[in-house]
Order: sequence, then structure tokens, then C-alpha cells
Amino acid sequence: MRFPARPAQAPPKLPEWDPAWSRIVEAKTPEGPHSFHVLDTLEVLRTNGLEPSGTILALHGNPTWSYLWRHLAQATVDTARSGGRVWRLIAPDQLDMGFSERLAHNSLPTPHGAEVRRMSQRIDDFDAVVTPLLAEVASSAAPQDGVADAASTGRNGAASADTAASAEHPIVTIGHDWGGVLSLGWAARNADRVSASISLNTAVHQPEDAPIPAPLRATLAGPMLPTATVVTDGFLRVTMSLGDLDPEIKDAFRSPYESASRRHGIGGFVADIPVDESHPSYSELQRVGADIAAFDHPALLVWGPKDPVFLERYLRDLRQRLPQADVHRFELGSHLVSEDYDVAGVVTDWLETQFPAGGTGANAPSDATAASEATVAENATAAPARGVTSILDARHDDEAIASVDFAQTPAQQITWRHLWHVTTSIAGGLLELGVRPGDRVSMLVPPGNNLTAALYACLKIGAVAVVADAGLGPKGMTRATSSADPQWIIGELPGLGLARAFNWPGRRISVSPLGSVAAKLFKVETSLTALSRTTHHAQLPTPAATDDAAILFTSGSTGPAKGVRYTHGDISALAAVLTRVFDVREGTGLVAGFPPFALLGPAIGATSVTPDMSVTKPKTLTASAISDAIIAGHSTMVFASPAAYKNVAATASDLDEEQKAACARVELVLSAGAPVPLGLMDSIAEVFPNASIHSPYGMTEGLLLTDIDHAGVRAADATPNLGVCVGRPIDGVELALAPIDDSGSAADVLERGVDAQGHLGEFVVSAAHIKSGYDNLWATTAASARDDLEGRTWHRTNDIGHIDAAGRVWLEGRLQHAVTTPRGPVGPGGLEALIDSDEQVSRSSIVGIGPAGTQSLVAVLDAEGTDLSPGLAPLDLTSRLRELVAEVLGHDLTAVLVAPMFPTDIRHNSKIDRSRLATWTDHVLSGGSVRTKV
Repeated sequence: MRFPARPAQAPPKLPEWDPAWSRIVEAKTPEGPHSFHVLDTLEVLRTNGLEPSGTILALHGNPTWSYLWRHLAQATVDTARSGGRVWRLIAPDQLDMGFSERLAHNSLPTPHGAEVRRMSQRIDDFDAVVTPLLAEVASSAAPQDGVADAASTGRNGAASADTAASAEHPIVTIGHDWGGVLSLGWAARNADRVSASISLNTAVHQPEDAPIPAPLRATLAGPMLPTATVVTDGFLRVTMSLGDLDPEIKDAFRSPYESASRRHGIGGFVADIPVDESHPSYSELQRVGADIAAFDHPALLVWGPKDPVFLERYLRDLRQRLPQADVHRFELGSHLVSEDYDVAGVVTDWLETQFPAGGTGANAPSDATAASEATVAENATAAPARGVTSILDARHDDEAIASVDFAQTPAQQITWRHLWHVTTSIAGGLLELGVRPGDRVSMLVPPGNNLTAALYACLKIGAVAVVADAGLGPKGMTRATSSADPQWIIGELPGLGLARAFNWPGRRISVSPLGSVAAKLFKVETSLTALSRTTHHAQLPTPAATDDAAILFTSGSTGPAKGVRYTHGDISALAAVLTRVFDVREGTGLVAGFPPFALLGPAIGATSVTPDMSVTKPKTLTASAISDAIIAGHSTMVFASPAAYKNVAATASDLDEEQKAACARVELVLSAGAPVPLGLMDSIAEVFPNASIHSPYGMTEGLLLTDIDHAGVRAADATPNLGVCVGRPIDGVELALAPIDDSGSAADVLERGVDAQGHLGEFVVSAAHIKSGYDNLWATTAASARDDLEGRTWHRTNDIGHIDAAGRVWLEGRLQHAVTTPRGPVGPGGLEALIDSDEQVSRSSIVGIGPAGTQSLVAVLDAEGTDLSPGLAPLDLTSRLRELVAEVLGHDLTAVLVAPMFPTDIRHNSKIDRSRLATWTDHVLSGGSVRTKV
């Protein structure tokens, strides 16, 4: 089959494409001149009177073309127009790709065919195009079509002085797919003129012991390669299916490849994938990989984890080669991640932090990195001098009870001496096994003595514990584990079974010894039991306060669970808060029905008791179970979630006299995870008649931020404020408010004191014990810590509400759930608390239906535990609720529906997924079935 040569040409009219971006460039490659279609924003910038002060060199992969960078082109032009750095984007179509020149070929492509364009040639092509284009700006020459001369640099050679990167004009590369490794390779070989590099899903190294990804294996198999890539457009269509693309966008991507005669480059690109040492491009890929590992400039890796081709192992390899790289994962993103998410926004934000307009130049730390480092330093400074394990170490000879685990049968008690001995032995055993400071260890162990031993052994040697709720489910747990990328897994059989089934990363350690068959099946190397017999090491590593201690995953109630980074200083600061604010100190007996606080016991010297309950089902905690735990630990303090307390109150009639007396000895009851309404507070007070009952407000990113007691809830309940009152900031917490505008966005300017009172906004907090950042979520970290006020590090909570004249905080929902009505934004939580006061309502949710800014308010009621039937609410109830809402808002509800069930998070059984309810409501109001799954 013969493929004729064709010159480069400009694209036709396409959606989201500015024809002014297109130019045809004749470039001298080592083989001679070739014509390239290039996306170049220089003309558009100069038309706007803007001269570039930085250049981005972009390279697409297969089978895309420069159309892939249209969003980045528009974003950089918009940034320049708004006063930011003027970035010029240069994105050539590779030869035989896009609208660049089609070379003459006499045969279909095969992996070892002579007519396949190889990796080394493609890097040369890129160099031949971009080098003279860079010189255009340096010499202030107007862009002209013609023959571009790469002789001034030679093949991948050093740039001349006028094209070298500088603080005033940084040069940044970005690539995707195989364009990612090519652009990284070019950047590494031109490090003297490149300031930074960015890559989207790509791969550098194919592990010898890992199979080629299934889609590529199928395409590379014998005659399938030319059939799937050239003779038909199967490969192209499959790639376009790896993203949520509108039909016209798919057509635009396919436009350069309408016939087999124009698709040889697609097949050639696939054929040039070096799958083994015999491949012609194998040695070149090895050289490129080594070059990339020597690249020490700033780097950003943006990743779509649902990519079926560029799997997690390729990101792991890239991170090892580029340890300085910032990483941002779009957890639900696939191969075409820049089509799924606003990658252009992440890139321009990252570039602004690295090369601020009018800033001091390249290689400055990014805002997210700087904010994270500032938080770590701030927390370390504020943290107590003693480390997380110092109390445990000091009590190494204490025979008092340190922990009681009711998950064991019978309940297992261990002393401080035993706990110290076991954790020290396991720590030494982990070191001998190969665990090193900074290694990540996934904890697939339920709360109890085993988890405490594993966690504190890791803390002693500086290993980082990764903790994710089993309640996330297999898919959620897989996303979390893949994101954290642990080197080790410690688990009981259910967790090890999931790790095996879903191929989670990490060498495996079981809690208890396994037989040889089971150990082989689960790939287990040893057990905690075996490690606990290790002879104590004379000296263990000493972690610094700024070192990471744990990655704690959020509940995933409003999207994929996020890993929250806590340093040793953060955890020490949190322990200090408990001691300072709630008088929790050495000798206190603590029943922890809320898992995060069960792990803090050894850090504060408290006797921790894990009650008999399912950690993934808080409602399984009964009054008998909690009272038995109180008795076993001589406890005076109880900590659980509202869902757990609700069942405790409901089963209180089962208590015998001894259990009632134990509950009467409790001095402090804490509830976390969700606000506690007055009715539940009253019920808790009946179970614990002599306790001070508190409901602190916090989140995974900051576990204790405000506090309110029983009397405070009663006083707040008597006011006309909307929402749920969570009290005032605790000692050491600073609170600000970012007002919400009519579009539902939170302002960039923060308000404090009197200025912050009385209107809806997002709560922004600062404290020594807040997180040090999100793990592998550069953009999320940057957004959450973007505020600069009083030189402190702040965290945007994503929770909304208002502050009343008494300084009390009232929660009214999540920022993304704010309803933007024609009369202004409404926090759903405020109306929900009002509606929940009706005797027929057990639980409600307010959702907005319609376009932003004109949304209608709809109340959705939970049918569970009531006599309400799914569908439209009864007329009398609807009328009553509409009048109630109209009285406080001035406008009423559009409809009141009853849902068959409410979607909530697993950890607390209380955080309502209002987005899912809104989708269900829209479906029902459009005529859909009320039985549709929420």
C-alpha cells in the first residue's frame, strides 16, 4: 500500500480553535526540510499589543495533534490579557500527524519496519521546529513562514545566548502521551535553556516483569497493528472514547485522519513503542530515561488515573526520576485528562507560582509547595517539644493498662510496658525487612491494638502511615491506595484479599502468621507477630517534626477521597489541643468510638478503649458496648460520632445497673463528624447524666476547630439563626469568612471580626494542627491554602455558613451545594435544620434545580424511619414546610419530594450527598421514576 507525500496545511474551521493560531513552518531536520503545522499564539498576542515574556513548547502524542492544546492556548492568551505573564504557546504537529507534512511511505507500518519514524527522529524534529521559533522573540523579529534553520544549535545542542531561558523569559515544555516522554527528553537534553517541564499521562520505562497494557498488546499483535491504526480508524476511535468528548470535538480530533492515506503516522507511532530490547528505539528510550532522571528543574506531573494505557506504575517511575516534581491527580480523569478537567487552569496556576509576572525569576517555590512548607514549619514551631511517641517511650516500664480492644474475643488488654516493647520490636523488624524513613505503609487493619502497634512502630522509624476507610468500598479504597502509592501494606485477611484482588501496590505484611499456602496466595512476606519478636535495635531513626507522619483520607462524601498529609508536628499539635482544650491528659480513660482519636491515646498518655462495633457502621455502637468499654478502661471520657450516639441513646434501656453506674461516672462526652442537634444532646445527657457534653466541629484537614456544649446548643437553638451552631473557635484557632457571591463562588478577600458577621460565606481557618497539604493534589493544596492574611497559613474548609453577633459559627452546608436563587445564594443546611424541626420529618436536604443564578429551591425528605412514601410529599406537609421556609426567606419552596433513601458517607452515616439528591430530584421533576436509584 503506497502513501503519497503531502505538504502541511492549515486546519479547517473547527470548534474552540482560533485560525490565527495556525502557521506553516518549513524546518530543516537532519534529513532535510519538512513542513509543519504549528499552533503558535505569537500573532494573537502581538495583535493585542503583548510581547511574550515566556514560552511554552507543547508536544502532542498519538493519535492527537496540536488541537489538544487549544484550551491551554486560550488560557495563556486570557492570562496575558488580564495582566499576567505573557506566555507564548508553540505546539507543532509531529510529522505524519495532525496537519503537518505527510511523508511518502511504500508499506504499512510494523515495529521493525524501515519506514517508521523513530523516537530519536521525533526529538530531532521537535528541536528543528522550536529552536528557530524561539529565536524569533529573542531577536524581536516578526513571525514569518519560511525555512527555519536549526544549525545554530545543532542536534539537541546547547542554545545560543539569545534563545537561552532566563528569569525574564522562561522556557517550559509540556507533553502528553508519547509526546510527554519526547518533550521531557528534549527538555533534559536542553536543560540550559529550559526552565521547567510539565507532563500529562506518559511513560518512560516499561518494567520487565510487567505486561504491556492490554489495549497496546492487542494493537501490537501481528496484523492488528496496521489494521487497527491505518487501514481502519479503530485506534483513533478507541482513543476518542477515553474521555467525555462532545461529538463535534471528537470530529475535530479526527479531522486530520479522515483516510488511510493520512493515518500512516498513527500506525508508525504505535509501531515505534519499544516493548523489548530488540526494538530499534529501545536504546534511545533508555538514554532518554537517564537524561530525564538528571533533569533538576521544576516539574509538574498531571495525571488521569483511569487511563487504561499509562498505568500507575508509569507515574511511579516518573516520580522516581523527577523527585522534585509537583503532582496533581484528577482521580476520575482518563487518558485524555485535559479533555476531562481544566488542566489548562492547573498549568497556568502552576506557572504563575513558578514564574510570577514581575517576580524574581525562575525556580521560586510554588505557592502550594510554599504554603505546605510554611504550614509544616508553623506547626512544628507551635507543636510541643516532645514527639508523638515520647510519652509511650517514657512509660516503657509502666504496668498500667494502655489499651483495651473489644474487637478481640475476649477483649484484649495491653499495658504501657507491653505496648512499648511490641512497637519497638516491630519498628526494628520493619527496618530489617527494608522499610525506610519516608516509606509509605498502608494500614489495612481495623482500629484496635493491632492497628495501634503497627502505627506507632511506623511513627518510631519515620515511616508514613496511610489510613483510608474500608467504608470507601473496593473502588474508593483502590483509588486511595493507588494515589498514596505505598511501598508496604500491613493488613488482616480482608484487607490483604482486597489488595490481591485489585493489585494494590506494596509489599505485604499480615497481622497474624499465615500458613505457607495463604502467605503465597496473598504475597505475604512476614507478620506483625513475627516482627514483634525482633531484638530491639540500639537506636532507631529519629523523625523530625517536619517529616510526614500520616496520610489520612477523607470520607469521600463530596467526591473522591483526598489524602491529607499530617507531619509529626501536626499530630503533636493535635494531641496538645486535646490536652489543652478538653483536659485530656496522662491517665485519662478514653473510649474511642471515632477511629481517628483511638490512635491518639498513646500520644497523650490516655488509656484507649476500642468498643465492640463495626468501624464502617457507626450505628452498630450500642449502649451496652460503650458501657462495657467504659468499665474496662475505667474511662471518664467518651468520643463517638452522632450516628453512633443516636443508637446508644436508642438502646439505653438495655443497660443494667453496673453499666448505668459506669455511664454516670463519665465526665466528658465528645461527638465529632457532624453537628449534634439539641434533641440528640438531650438524649445523650440521659445516658451520661454527669458528663459535660461537647460537639467540636472539624474535618480530616483539621480535626478540632470549634466547640459547643449542651448549654450552648440550647441557647443557640432559641435564636432565629439558620443552620447548625457549632460554637466558637477553640483556643489557637483563627477564623475568617470568604463571602459567597450570587454565582455561588467564595470571594478571594477574607473578612474577620465584625465584618464577617451576618452573611453567608466559606469558613477559612488557621491553626497549628491543620493539615500540611493534600497528597498528590497540587492544585487542591494551592486552592485551599491560597489566602495570605497576617502572614499565617490558612485552610479553606469548603464549609459554608455565617457567624452571628455573638461570634458563634453556624454551618449551612458545603460550598458546592449552595443554591443560587434569583434572590441570592442560600446555604442548604440552614433550611434543612428548619425543616427537620417538623415532627413528620426525620431528615431533609435542600437542593437547587435549574441554571446557576436562577435555581429553584426543592426540599427532599428521607423516607427511612418515617411513614412517608417516595414521591411528592403529602399536601399538608408540603404546605406547612413551604410556609415555614417563606417566613424566613421571603420566598418559598418550588416542591417537596420524598426520596426512598439518602446517600451518605460511610464514616459518619450523616454527611448527605446533596449532588446525588439534586440529580435524582431533577430526574423526578422531569417525569422520571421516584424509584430511580439515588
